[in-house]
Amino acid sequence: MFFWSFWGLWLTITRLLNPKVLKETGHLPDLLQTIGEVFFFILPQVILVYPLLYFILPRYVFNGKYIKASIWIVVFMLLSISASAALIAYVPWHKVWWMSSPNRLFQGVPTSTKLMMAWFSATQGTLSGAALAASFKMFKHYYVKNLRNIQLQKENTAAQMQLLTAQVHPHFLFNTLNNIYSQTQLESPKGSKMIMGLSDMLRYILYEGQKPLVPLKQELMMITEYINLEKIRYGNKLDLHVLMPGQPDNLCIAPLLLLPFVENCFKHGTSKILERPWINLAIELQGTTLVMKLMNGQVIGKRNDENLSGIGINNVRQRLELLYTNKYDLQIRNEEDVFVVDLKVELITEKDQQQEVRLQKPETSYA
Repeated sequence: MFFWSFWGLWLTITRLLNPKVLKETGHLPDLLQTIGEVFFFILPQVILVYPLLYFILPRYVFNGKYIKASIWIVVFMLLSISASAALIAYVPWHKVWWMSSPNRLFQGVPTSTKLMMAWFSATQGTLSGAALAASFKMFKHYYVKNLRNIQLQKENTAAQMQLLTAQVHPHFLFNTLNNIYSQTQLESPKGSKMIMGLSDMLRYILYEGQKPLVPLKQELMMITEYINLEKIRYGNKLDLHVLMPGQPDNLCIAPLLLLPFVENCFKHGTSKILERPWINLAIELQGTTLVMKLMNGQVIGKRNDENLSGIGINNVRQRLELLYTNKYDLQIRNEEDVFVVDLKVELITEKDQQQEVRLQKPETSYA
């Protein structure tokens, strides 16, 4: 509404103050006639402006798909210009007493020439209106994107502060775990194995968790280590099926992005089931897209809403929205006897990550 008000007001002022009309008639155009002319002039531009603002720019331009965007712009532009030209050339404006400009403009002009003149006139106005609308939309988009980046930086800073607070003498922690591991190797081999797995997980969380991206194979290894610890805890009681991709193909992912979903299965799913708890985890790669399907059983009739609104799940939702905007799809279903997570994330390769790092480094100048 703001755009149409601004654009209509601007065209009304420019037509009212048109020196050509003043020279021909000796007076300024009538205000009501001018408003009517402007309304019918910008009406066909709706055919281009709305698809441009709410379809072409969000889906194609902002995602770097410029060829498809250009094709759609040409299609809607031709439709809009054709409608505007037909409106100008074929409507009998001379019968509308408060519309004089079109009648005066095409008076005595052959039909073919009239249509061509109307086409060029409509092209100029349509392109001007579409360019103005697109500039408003792009300004708003990049303004919101800048605010989102600032928010992400603040959240990253806060997360780093929390992480630093939690990292109380990590070397002391690891050394203590190693000492316990040495003591339990002979006395309790199973406990020794669990301590070593826990040590590896903590090391990954403390050191790799600070990085923006890590190799996908490390993330999958960490999830496997966590599952192995839980398998020791449950023993033969747990029906567990895990499918992992054989070759991650040098892909990178944000650290600790998948673990909360797996942890949620054990915390709110299998731990509540006394008989035959089960979990199915399947992770595969479709090109550079990671596809994860995770299911776990629930006690029938006792759905746990914490599966949907827990802190861990909410944090992952926020991280996905901030780090993988328009590059992920997350579907969570909390049914009567099963909890299902379907996640698709478009990843980048290690080569692309290295290029981004090089672009972010400041250039060094030499005197």
